[in-house]
Order: sequence, then structure tokens, then C-alpha cells
Amino acid sequence: MNKGKLYLIPTILSADSQEAVLPSIITNHIKEINIFIVENLRTARRHIKKIVREKDIDNTTFYSYGKHDTLSLEEDFLLHILSGKNVGLLSEAGLPCIADPGSKIVEYAHDFQIEVVPLVGPSSILLALMASGMSGQNFAFTGYLPIDTKERIRTIKQLELLAKKTGQTQIFMETPYRNHQLLDALKAQCNNKTKLCIAANITSPNEFIQTKIIEEWKQTKVNIHKQPTIFLIS
Repeated sequence: MNKGKLYLIPTILSADSQEAVLPSIITNHIKEINIFIVENLRTARRHIKKIVREKDIDNTTFYSYGKHDTLSLEEDFLLHILSGKNVGLLSEAGLPCIADPGSKIVEYAHDFQIEVVPLVGPSSILLALMASGMSGQNFAFTGYLPIDTKERIRTIKQLELLAKKTGQTQIFMETPYRNHQLLDALKAQCNNKTKLCIAANITSPNEFIQTKIIEEWKQTKVNIHKQPTIFLIS
């Protein structure tokens, strides 16, 4: 029997944007796949039902791989694949395995020569980079900056220096309720001529993407509290 495949299925970044950002091939695969590994069972079930209304959710198998879940890759993943069934890996938002713990599942699939199929979808990181006006030839995603004040200041200065020395765009993010604290730190620590792009609520009706130098941001009022936001400096 042929092995099944692991499909990496993108998720929308903002509510009710599936028609604008998800290609029809994703709908077709969700119709056909009946085994999913997801970050959050409740939101994944709701998301799948919204994309494919006729999907029989009650007869669909879900395994959770959130922070507090224990997923057995051998029993919950490999057995299905070896029996010829396809499995879908679904992130909470955006692309699976990008700023996401799902890479361990993909690594496991490669160890067993299982075909991995990435599907096209939205990435807040790449969409922000595209719209920033900063270098897309040389860039790095740092993830979340340290919470500790001294470590955060040290990291910001290191990233700014790296951007200036190498021309490499530095991309990072913050837990949404701490966005303003990070923005305040950037305005306080970065050179006035350093460019900062703030990209919030990407793909939503109230999308906000602007690039200014720090000096200009100091004079600009912006409300990104509790809004999913990507920060870029160069």
C-alpha cells in the first residue's frame, strides 16, 4: 500500500478573508482529508467548517499539538500515513511551521520518507516584508523579542546594528497586548533615522501598514494594542 501524504494547510489571518486569500486547491484538499493535526481543536473545527460547509466534522479526526498537548507522532500520525491516508497539518493563523511548532511533525515525516506537500496561503511575515519597502533580498525573522527590559534593549540595539552593517531587514513580533511597550522601546532605543515598518491586521478591512523613520514615529499616534502586528527595521 502506498503511503499517505502530509499536507501543510494555510489558515486565514483575519476573520472572513478566506475567499480573498485562500486558493480553491485548499478547499479541495480539506474536502478530501479526514485526519488533521491542529494547534487548537475548537478554532480548527470552526475554520474547516467555514471553508467547507458540507464537511462532516463529527466524522473527521483531529489531533491537537498545542503547547499543553501530547501528540504521539508514531500512533497519531505515522499509523495513518502508513495505512495510505493523507494527513493535514493546520496552523492557527498563516502558514504551518512558520513561527509555529509544526516543524517537528514535518521533520518526522522526512525521517520516514513521507511526501510533504506545502500549500499556498498567507504569511503575515512575508506580506509585511513585501509591503514595507525594505530589502526582500536579505532579511531575517527573529520571532519574539525578550520580555526582560535589559535583554530587550540589548536585542533591539543588536538588530539595529545588524541591519545597518549588512542591509538585512530585521523582522520580529510581539504578543499583541504588549505591542505598545515594544513600540515605545523601539522609539527610545533606535536611531532617529532608522526605518521602522508597522504592519498590523494584515488582510483585514482595517489593515495598517506604514514605514517611517523613528523620528517620524515619535510624532505619530498609532493604536495597535491587541492587534496582530509585525515589526520590521532597516
